[in-house]
Amino acid sequence: MSELQGAAGKVQAAHLQRTAYLYVRQSSLRQVIHNTESAKRQYALRRRATALGWPSERIVVIDCDQGHSGAQATDREGFKRLVAEVGMGNAGIVAGLEVSRLARNNADWHRLLELCALSETLICDEDGLYDPTDFNDRLLLGLKGTMSEAELHFIRARLQGGILSKARRGELQMALPVGLVYDPAGKVALDPDRGVQRALAHLFWLFERTGSARAVVKAFNDEGLLFPVRIRTGQRKGELCWMPLRHWRARRTLQNPRYAGAFAYGRKRQRKRADGKITVQKRPREEWTLIRDAHPGYISFERYEQNIKRLATNARAHGSERTAGPPREGPALLQGLAICGRCGRRMTVSYHRRRGALAPDYNCKRESIESASEQCMHIPGQSVDEAIAQLLLDTVTPLALEVALAVRAELEARACEADALRQSHVQRARQRAELARRRYLQVDPDNRLVADTLEADWNDALRCLQAAQEEYEHQSAAAKEQLSDEQKQRILALAQDFPALWANPATPQRERKRIVRLLIEDVTLQRTDRIHLHVRFRGGQRRTLTIPIPLSAWKERQTDPETFAMVDRLLDEHTDAETAAKLNQAGPRSGMGKPFTAQIVLHLRRAHGLQSHAERLRARGLLTLSETARQLGVHTGTIKAWQRAGLLESEKANDKNERLFVPPGPGDPRLVKRLGWRLDRR
Repeated sequence: MSELQGAAGKVQAAHLQRTAYLYVRQSSLRQVIHNTESAKRQYALRRRATALGWPSERIVVIDCDQGHSGAQATDREGFKRLVAEVGMGNAGIVAGLEVSRLARNNADWHRLLELCALSETLICDEDGLYDPTDFNDRLLLGLKGTMSEAELHFIRARLQGGILSKARRGELQMALPVGLVYDPAGKVALDPDRGVQRALAHLFWLFERTGSARAVVKAFNDEGLLFPVRIRTGQRKGELCWMPLRHWRARRTLQNPRYAGAFAYGRKRQRKRADGKITVQKRPREEWTLIRDAHPGYISFERYEQNIKRLATNARAHGSERTAGPPREGPALLQGLAICGRCGRRMTVSYHRRRGALAPDYNCKRESIESASEQCMHIPGQSVDEAIAQLLLDTVTPLALEVALAVRAELEARACEADALRQSHVQRARQRAELARRRYLQVDPDNRLVADTLEADWNDALRCLQAAQEEYEHQSAAAKEQLSDEQKQRILALAQDFPALWANPATPQRERKRIVRLLIEDVTLQRTDRIHLHVRFRGGQRRTLTIPIPLSAWKERQTDPETFAMVDRLLDEHTDAETAAKLNQAGPRSGMGKPFTAQIVLHLRRAHGLQSHAERLRARGLLTLSETARQLGVHTGTIKAWQRAGLLESEKANDKNERLFVPPGPGDPRLVKRLGWRLDRR
C-alpha cells in the first residue's frame, strides 16, 4: 500500500489526461507458444496502470512485436509506434514488465528515456514507477538498461561458447552442402544417391582439366547435364532436385572445404551497418576452425587448395595487378604470361586489325595509368608469338605422342562420365514412374478423386521418363559421333607430328594457349633496337630469343627500293600500263603484295615525284601534234598523214595513244619536196 502511495505521488493530473501504453514482447515465436506465463505477467501490468488512476478505455496495449528480438528496433513496428506516441506527447505512462522487454540496446533505450524526459512521460515496470525527469530515477533506469544489454551479451556468449566448443571438436552439426548427409549415427557421409556423387565428381574432374568455373558450366550445358540442388526452405524443404548448373553454384562448390573432407566453422561473419541491415563478410582462413580429414570427401585437401589458388588466379581483378587468367579465345599466345622487362609488372593484351585479321600487342601501362605518364613498354605481339611457337615446335616434338594419347584418354574418360550421369537421370525418372504406377494400382477404384490425381501423376512421370530417355539417346549418339574410330585414328596420326597438330586450323587457339601454359612459366619481354624474349620453362630451363622489331604498317606497304628503281628505268621507254606489264613479267610485287597496274605505277610516280613517260619525252625535245603543225605551218591532219606515211618520227606518250613527234631537221629532202609541191599548188 505504501508503495502505491509513493508511486501515486509521481502521477500528476497531466499524466492521467494522456494515454497509458503497455508494451508486450517476447523474443521468439517459441517463447510466445511455450512461455505463456511471461505473457500473462506482462498483460497483468494493465491492472497496475488501472491502480495508478488510468481508466481502462485509456490503456492501449501494443503487442504486435511478439516474436521479435529487442536487440534492435529496425523490425519492431510496435516499438516505433510507442516512440512516436511518446515524442508527440500523447503518452502519460509507458509500462513494461522489465527494461529488457522495451529494449536490449542502449541506443534505443536511452533514446526512449530522452523522449520520456522531454515529454514528461512516466515509466513503469514490475519493480516500480519512475520519472525520467528525476535524476535518481533516470540514473536507475540507465543502470537497468546497461544491465539488460550486458545480460543479452552474456546469454549470447554462453551460447556462442558452446557452439565454439563443439566446433573445435568437429562435432557441431551444420547444414551440409548437397552431396553430403548425416548418417543415423550423426556422422557425415557421402550422399547414397550415386547420381549426386557422379555429378559432383564430374564437376571437380572438369575443373581440374579446364581450369575455369565458366568452362565447367559450359561443359555441363553443352552435354545437357543437370546438377543436384537441395531445397532449403518452403514446403519441399530437404528434397533433392536437379537444375542447370550456374556459375555462382560452381564457384561455391569449388570453394567449399566440406567437399575435401574438412570441417570448417567461422568462414563468414555478420556485421550490422548503420541502417540496421546485416552484411556478411568473408574471414581469412587463419580465423577459421578448420579440421582436416574430419569426414569422407570428394577430393583431397591438397586438390582443394589447388582449386582455390586457380580460382584466385582466374579473377580478372585480383590483387594490385591482373594476374594470369584462364586461356581465352584471343590470338595472343602469351596472354597472362608476358612480363615487362623494364618494371617487372605483368603485361596486358590489346588487339588491332591488320590486313583483316586480329593482331595482338603486349602493353605495360600500369604506371602510366597511376601517374599519367608515358606507357612503360609496347611490343607488337605477332612476331613474338611466332617466335614462341617455333621454339615450342623445336622443343616439344619428341613428346607429341604422349600429349596426344593423354588428350585421347581424357576425351574418352569425359564421355564415359557424362554418359553415366545421363543414365542416372533416366534411372531416376524410371523409379519415379514405377512409384507412381504402384500408388495408382493400390488406390481404391471407387475413390475416383484420388484415383484421377494419382493417374495424372503417373502420366506426368511417364512423360518425364520418355523425355529423359530421348535426351539420353540423343546425347549418347552425339558423344559417339565425337569419338568415332575414324577420329581416334586421326588423333593418333596427328600425335606423330606435333607441328602438324599445332598448325592445324581446326586446333582452337585456346588449346594452343593451354599447351604453352603447361610448358612455359612466363616470358620476360625487353625492347631495345631489337626485341629480347627471356623464356622460363616449367622445369626450370631458360632460353633467350632475339627477334627484329617488326616494321610498322606503312613501312610494310612501301615498295621495295630495287623495284622502285626498276620502275624509274622503265618509265624512260614505256607508259604506265607498259611499265606495269614489264614489272609483272619480271616478278616483283607492290608493297601490298599485289600485281602492278597502271594505277599503282601512277600512285608511285606521284608519291615520289617521278616524271611520267610523256614528261621525259618532252624533256628530250619531242613536240606535241599542235606544236609540230605550227612549226611546219601545216594542218594537224597533215602531220598525222605524214606520221602514217613515215615522214615524221613519233613515240607513244601515254596510255591514251597520244603521240609526241621528233621535230624534223631543216635539210630533210622528203619534207622539203613535200613543202615545195605544196607551194606550187598554191
